[in-house]
Amino acid sequence: MDSTLIKQPDMAATTSANVDAGALIDQAHLRSKAFGIATDDCPDHSGLSITQLKGALEENRFLFQHAVPVMETLYGQIANTHSMVLLTSAQGTVLHSMGDNDFLEKADRVALVPGMDWSEQAKGTNAVGTAITTQRAVTVHGDQHYMQVNHALTCSCAPILDPHGQIIGTLDVSGDHRSYHQHTLALVRMSAQMLENHMFAGSFPKAVRLHFHSRPEFLGTLVEGIAAFTPEGRFIAANRSAQFQLGMSVTALQAHTFSSLFNLPISALFELFGSTGATPRQLCLHSGVTVWCRTEIKPSSPWAAPIVSPLTRSGDAPARPAPASRKTPLSSLQYLDTGDAQLSSVIGKLRKVVDRDIPVMILGETGTGKDLLAQAIHHDSARARQPFVAVNCASIPDTLIEAELFGYEEGAFTGARKKGAPGKILQAHGGTLFLDEIGDMPKHLQARLLRVLQERKVSPLGSGKEVEVDVTVISATHNNLKERIARGEFREDLYYRLNGLVVRLPALRERSDFDAVVKKVLQSLCESCTHVTIAPEVMALLQAYHWPGNVRQLHNLLRTASVMVDEDCTVRMEHLPDDFLDELRAPLRPLAIPMPTAPLAAEPPPMVPSVGAPPVPAAEDPGEDGQRLQDVTLKAMAQMLQQHKGNLSAAAKALGVSRNTIYRKKNLLPPDLLD
Repeated sequence: MDSTLIKQPDMAATTSANVDAGALIDQAHLRSKAFGIATDDCPDHSGLSITQLKGALEENRFLFQHAVPVMETLYGQIANTHSMVLLTSAQGTVLHSMGDNDFLEKADRVALVPGMDWSEQAKGTNAVGTAITTQRAVTVHGDQHYMQVNHALTCSCAPILDPHGQIIGTLDVSGDHRSYHQHTLALVRMSAQMLENHMFAGSFPKAVRLHFHSRPEFLGTLVEGIAAFTPEGRFIAANRSAQFQLGMSVTALQAHTFSSLFNLPISALFELFGSTGATPRQLCLHSGVTVWCRTEIKPSSPWAAPIVSPLTRSGDAPARPAPASRKTPLSSLQYLDTGDAQLSSVIGKLRKVVDRDIPVMILGETGTGKDLLAQAIHHDSARARQPFVAVNCASIPDTLIEAELFGYEEGAFTGARKKGAPGKILQAHGGTLFLDEIGDMPKHLQARLLRVLQERKVSPLGSGKEVEVDVTVISATHNNLKERIARGEFREDLYYRLNGLVVRLPALRERSDFDAVVKKVLQSLCESCTHVTIAPEVMALLQAYHWPGNVRQLHNLLRTASVMVDEDCTVRMEHLPDDFLDELRAPLRPLAIPMPTAPLAAEPPPMVPSVGAPPVPAAEDPGEDGQRLQDVTLKAMAQMLQQHKGNLSAAAKALGVSRNTIYRKKNLLPPDLLD
């Protein structure tokens, strides 16, 4: 064969990649030194206990389930090379391994076994830890390892990203340094990409998934782009190939809709594909590039109307897509974790009980997002492909809640539908039943619900038959159930049946991640503008507000404001609802907190001037004893901080103000009081 017909490698690119890899290793060595690791150190090989390892596997169940078949495929390609395949968590803990028998003994000696920590902080420069730190695929060969004990290894590792672009683990091939092969890293990268695509499909079973590529023969391969949208057209997630083809990161894509990316409404997509979503069709990207597409459109549950109506007979107009029974949830536990310490603690507890058949009870004020958290638990469980059925026990009339919950047979009562109707419990079979505001359930139904939960059987009204049912139960309430039990309004035995794990969602005013919450809400609302921002003066007002309606109130306010914005897509003072501005202008009542001197008044919100008016300086009104109000306030804060040993949240709760109120005045308080 004429060698000139063979495309030669780009030597400049190859040299650049080598230099880049060398710099990456050098930087990893500097980090290892900064961690206080010596090259001749003996690493800690204690690892996790069996119980701790089981907990780590449970926490990473979704990753593990999808990774095992990919690992088996990858191992089939490297068998008999004195190597092994490893799966680790996002923290670098080995979760699972498989490899050649002749290498397993050496693997034990160098701690390449489940339960071991291979982060850079623990082992210095190594493929797993360095891939996690840099979020890049990397090979660490022989003496490139920082610790001498690992010089006998060659390791190639690729990070595994979830559909939202967050690292959730790594895939690694490690072996004897004498068995190094330059193609190993490419195999690991391809396997990680295969795993990400598998997880993508499993993460959004109810979404509209679009598979696309500029060449039709690449559909169904590792390099196809996959993007997920709600039935209304809102962007949810995209894999790496989709991000590359669309020319945007996941973060940037959050501001888009199907319409803005493909220049047509999503209803046109339904009509274009109809019931033949697997047949490739051509669409045009916003950049003008034509791509071949196929789509997967599925109903949200067996009882929901299909998202896409079947095409009518030839000659008839195609039917419009039926609306989804509810919005496809975007939530996952990771998605909801926006940085607040209290919320992160709640999510950490929930991750440990997912799929453990432990009922969860969510406490919190109205509007804190108890329903979103319940959806997130379901989304992250093995039941994610099954129905999520929510019942608001406070919104259904007492006369109807029994029929709604347990179902009924034909003729069970006057006005009953022909053939009856399945109840919410039966609809949730195989999935999750969410009992919202469980504290408001009529007491005469509590005993019946308890029996269903204990026996896992339900009997519809008018029927003598019992039907077995398999559901995971999540309940939520803003009530103090123990007080209701004391008053005889709630059954104690039902309470202890539902409260396997009780978590409390913090109120919005108690959270430290307000800016992140605002960003998430705007991303979910953004339809008309590519990117909505908040003017600094408006953000300051929002941060100072006490938000009695919590996240729901914030969502409604931003939804209105985002519709009112001008061409620059910036929320300004004039875009806020009048009733909200009136509430900010109204003076606050003083707090009823006993004080040795003057009573403490809550910090008033900033004066909201009329649009275009100059700022009004704050007055320094003296207190009853001649002290300035600020001095009295600071004194009370200092006392409460001293009493609660510097705990900001506890002090704020005792004072009846938000945590941020105290935090904003930290520079005026003695530094030794703050934890």
